Amino acid sequence: MTGTGDRALRVGLVGYGTAGSFFHAPLIAASPDLVLDTVVTANPERRERAGAQLPGVRFAERPEELWERRDGLDLVVLASPNRTHVPLATAALRAGLPVVVDKPIAATAAEARGLDALATERGLLLSVFQNRRWDGDFLTLRKILAEGTLGSVRRFESRFERWRPQLKGGWRESGDPQEIGGLLYDLGSHLVDQALTLFGPAVRVYAEADVRRAGAEADDDTFIAVTHAGGVRSHLFMSATAAQLGPRFRVLGDSAGFVKYGLDPQEAALRAGARPAAGEPWGVEEESYWGRLGAGESPLTGGGGPVETVPGDYPAYYTAVARSLREGTPPPVTAGEAAAALDVLEAARRSAERGVTVSL
Repeated sequence: MTGTGDRALRVGLVGYGTAGSFFHAPLIAASPDLVLDTVVTANPERRERAGAQLPGVRFAERPEELWERRDGLDLVVLASPNRTHVPLATAALRAGLPVVVDKPIAATAAEARGLDALATERGLLLSVFQNRRWDGDFLTLRKILAEGTLGSVRRFESRFERWRPQLKGGWRESGDPQEIGGLLYDLGSHLVDQALTLFGPAVRVYAEADVRRAGAEADDDTFIAVTHAGGVRSHLFMSATAAQLGPRFRVLGDSAGFVKYGLDPQEAALRAGARPAAGEPWGVEEESYWGRLGAGESPLTGGGGPVETVPGDYPAYYTAVARSLREGTPPPVTAGEAAAALDVLEAARRSAERGVTVSL
């Protein structure tokens, strides 16, 4: 689908929970190329909140209402629970609508590739919302790697760790496989996507997945070791039970290393009600959180030189989606890339269950 002229592209958003209200709706609204036409939610409280935050938006109770008036929409965004991603994306594509799906796109790589094939057959955009590719720390690391300062990278450590000793409840912590909950598919989707983006395909996977908290059903403390085809080893940590947080990134090369603590500030800003605006600073990190680059020094004692964090840019994702719809350029994140990440996540699950290393 291309050639929509200069008018703003009309978006239907399915779901107004955490993903829909804190991420997708604000970022869609911030794009001059997009307009949020309809929010699908049957929840009265969420409708009231969306109406206050998005003046003029329309509402629907069922996703099927979007398919029924597909000629009035240019894009469907699925911010609904994980278990609904595949059936809703399939229905939208069969109705002739381009689709953005929140991660994970599916439970299996086979399902993701099936959706990719359907989108290709219909000539429609299908993209996966991997916003963490536009975290400032990740953009900074990509810049450092491009400059070659680290030399040949040997090991990549990446963490999304939290201290949440009490369960929050909901489908994300459910042990029902149909819900696709747990940290492996939640935070692991980001960590694996970033590792593959930086260092290429995986050839071997080893994982440990534990359920630590009393009453928990899904994994809440998980580790994945990935060996990439190019020789880099990625160690990926995700936890809700980390009483002391490790570095967000620790990247070791044969010339230097880079260590970075702290999370990108964009999520916290969005949750607090801040919104990206043209000409206004966005995604800027405080200097105290900048990473350090050096060799042989400890960053905890001020060793190594500070590296200014590139501003994070979540709005860039939807800018690229709009360009893809208008001009037919590749989407910012493809379903094929999401399937490759799911290959790793599925291998990690098998590894953790059997206590073995899995080759891809």
